[in-house]
Amino acid sequence: MSLSPPLLTPTEGSAGLALAIASAAALASYATVGLAGVSPQARWPRWLLPLAWIAQGLALLLDIGGYGLTQPGTRFGFAPALSMTLWMVLTIYLVESRFVPLLSVRRVLALLAAVAVLLAWSFPGQNRPLAASPWAPLHWLLGLASYGLFGVAVLHAALMNRAETRLRRRAAEPAGMPLLQLERLTFQFVAAGVVALSLAILLGWSFTPTWRWDHKTLLAVLGWLVLTGLLVGRRVYGWRGRRATRWLYAGAALLLLSYAGTRFVLEVVLQRAAEGSL
Repeated sequence: MSLSPPLLTPTEGSAGLALAIASAAALASYATVGLAGVSPQARWPRWLLPLAWIAQGLALLLDIGGYGLTQPGTRFGFAPALSMTLWMVLTIYLVESRFVPLLSVRRVLALLAAVAVLLAWSFPGQNRPLAASPWAPLHWLLGLASYGLFGVAVLHAALMNRAETRLRRRAAEPAGMPLLQLERLTFQFVAAGVVALSLAILLGWSFTPTWRWDHKTLLAVLGWLVLTGLLVGRRVYGWRGRRATRWLYAGAALLLLSYAGTRFVLEVVLQRAAEGSL
């Protein structure tokens, strides 16, 4: 990938205050939903989770958008990437929960989102000026979109495994989506994620002067191969059930390590600027 541009220095002021307020509101709301354990009939959780989602979205806009920097640019790292991924997963959850009951995952998603917000608040990443290539922002957006789509696919796969386990034990079918619908949605999100990831990789290759097989690139391509192999296995061999979800979990883990993992090592463990693009 391209060499890292010089880091920028953030300025204190209204942007920093707004970011702190939005992050605190999201963190408190998510933690309340995740830890309170109130009954689904209570009214306030119904609006508290959307409120947390709005606050987190505002915090991500302020943080990743680079508001308050001395020069035009952006600010990004492993923690904002995780926070954005959870935010996109919650976006799909809030839409689906309007049509089918998904209360079993609400608390888990709220707690994961709270952890992601706290990480993004603690590790805001590195500040970078505007990219030289006009295609770079689209490359980053497609990469983030693939993270979110695969995150949603993993969520549906976990629900599918849970439903299959209950059926094997001859228990009553759990409330929520039917098993076949969960399976269909899982593979639809995987397919959409593979398309977004493919475009992101192609764009990154097209505007990068010197392509390097670093850890991030290698893990991303391996993740793409695993997830593409999953779709081929589904199409040709009819893979389903736990075999399919194992491939999905493996591919998603490789993608998580490709960006978030390598940037965590660089930013937190080694405490130095990462080489390459966002």
